[in-house]
Amino acid sequence: MAHEWGYGANNGPDTWHEKFPIANGPRQSPIDIVTSEAQYDPELKPLTLRYDPSVSLDIINNGHSVQVTFEDDEDKSTLTGGPITGTYRLKQFHFHWGSSDDKGSEHTVNGKLYPAELHLVHWNTKYSNFGNAASKSDGLAVVGVFLEIGNENPQLSKLLDAMETIKAKGAQTSFANFDPTLLLPSTLDYWTYDGSLTTPPLLESVTWIVCKKSISVSSAQMEKFRGLLFSLEGEPKCNMVDNYRPPQPLKDRKVRTSL
Repeated sequence: MAHEWGYGANNGPDTWHEKFPIANGPRQSPIDIVTSEAQYDPELKPLTLRYDPSVSLDIINNGHSVQVTFEDDEDKSTLTGGPITGTYRLKQFHFHWGSSDDKGSEHTVNGKLYPAELHLVHWNTKYSNFGNAASKSDGLAVVGVFLEIGNENPQLSKLLDAMETIKAKGAQTSFANFDPTLLLPSTLDYWTYDGSLTTPPLLESVTWIVCKKSISVSSAQMEKFRGLLFSLEGEPKCNMVDNYRPPQPLKDRKVRTSL
C-alpha cells in the first residue's frame, strides 16, 4: 500500500525521508565499507555471542522480511565484547536479499554487493526493554553477516523449511529450539561504526558490527527467500525481493576494524 513504507517505486527508500526526516541524519545505515579507510583499533575486543536455542519463539513474514523472534526477558542469548560496553540481549534476526544473486545486501564492501545479509538485533540491557533502548544512542547493537553464493548451507535448512509455511505477509508459526550460532561465520573479525536502523523509523541508535567473513548459501536456497511474498493472502502475488536499503553517506564517521 502506497501510504506504508516498503521497497516499491512509490514507498521505497528514496521516499522514506518524507515521513522520517532522520533518513538524512548524520549516522544513517547501511554504508559502503571502504577497507583501505577502516582504522585498526587495538582497543576493540573479540565478540562474545552466547545464544540459547530454548528462547527461540517464532518466525514471521512481517511484509518486509522474514524474522525470527526470541524471548528477551532473560539473559540467555547475549552479545558482549567487541565495541560495546555491557550486555546486549538478542531480540530478533532477519534478512535482506535481492531479486538475483548479484545484489541484495545492505552494506557493501568496496562497492561489492552480496546476495543477502543477515541482521542479528540486540538491545542494551541497561535500559528497561527493547522499545526504550531503541531510542538511545547506545541502545542497539546489530551483527551483520553477509551470505555469499557457494555450497548449499545445511544450517539454513530448518529456517528455509519453516519459510514454506509463512509465504504471505502476516503469516507466522512457532519456531522453537533454533540456535542462531549456526548462522555465524567461522571467525568473527569485524568492522564497526555508529549507525542506524536500516528500516523506518531509521533511529540512530545502532552500533553496527559487520562480520568480515561471510557464510555460504546456494542459488537454490536464495530462490526460497525470493519465494516469500510482500502481499497478503488473497492479494495478487508480489514476490519479496530487493528488500534492502542502499548505502548512505558516511559523513563524519569512522569505520574501525578489529584486525
